[in-house]
Amino acid sequence: MKIKELNYGDLVDNILLVKDKRLNIAKNGSPYLSIKFVDNTGEIDAKLWDEADTYNNAFKKNDFVRIKGKVINYQGTKQIQIRQIEKTPDSEININDYLQRSERDTEDMLRELKERIDSIENSHLSKLLHLFYEDKEFIGLFKNAPAAKSNHHAFLGGLLQHTLELVSLCHDVAKYYPDIDRDILIAGAMLHDIGKVHELKYSRAFGYTDEGGLIGHITIGVEMISEKVRMIEDFPDKLEMLLKHMILSHHGHYEYGSPKRPKTLESLLLYYLDELNAKADMFRKSLNENRDEDDNWTAYSKIFERYLFRGDIR
Repeated sequence: MKIKELNYGDLVDNILLVKDKRLNIAKNGSPYLSIKFVDNTGEIDAKLWDEADTYNNAFKKNDFVRIKGKVINYQGTKQIQIRQIEKTPDSEININDYLQRSERDTEDMLRELKERIDSIENSHLSKLLHLFYEDKEFIGLFKNAPAAKSNHHAFLGGLLQHTLELVSLCHDVAKYYPDIDRDILIAGAMLHDIGKVHELKYSRAFGYTDEGGLIGHITIGVEMISEKVRMIEDFPDKLEMLLKHMILSHHGHYEYGSPKRPKTLESLLLYYLDELNAKADMFRKSLNENRDEDDNWTAYSKIFERYLFRGDIR
């Protein structure tokens, strides 16, 4: 069975992808393995208590393993209690069974984004966006990348879906603020996370590249914009500066990794709408995890620091 189909009490005999693995020490001094498994329907935590030292050397993070065990209820969430585990050769694996992908069609989403580009009136911003979205190498990475390692839109195609949703939000909100520069708001939304095509790796479990860990997607994105701007004759310096400010400030706060805080209305709107889209996706993910049809409440959410209601409010 897929992870999403597992219920309390089910016996498990599955091949799963190891997203994370840690050797911990219990209160009684005994070692145990804490593991997070994934497939293309979700993820689940697991514990292995017996012979933890031996099993710890038998496989590593990003390996495929066959496990036998039982699904138990641990503090209101599903967890696998492992009895047996062994590494599975990659030759027996179809990677598409283990990586989650956007439910939306990739080409449809790209087509919608390009329609938004066509609505840009500023000729310099239009040229810049076309340079990115007509770059086959960039699009090949962009349409498959996740938007994050584990939080919001953490699935293949997630970066494209998040970008399209944010652009659509900016398009809808812009009509309430006729004094803003709509073109730079839309362009900022389209380009705010482009650095993630080089920040994240996603051939197996999602993680950070060396470039992502050392530099980060914000700085990478600004460098990518600089490279494309140099290809456009007479691109206004002030426009480049304002656009880069959108990228540099879109995390909103220094403690969130933002080099700058929003100092224009367009950058402020981008920050709040980006945060809204990310938090809504995380909330929906939390509602669907460990779903029990007889329970109107989720387990305690560490991200939101509360229990979430998922009953019918109509």
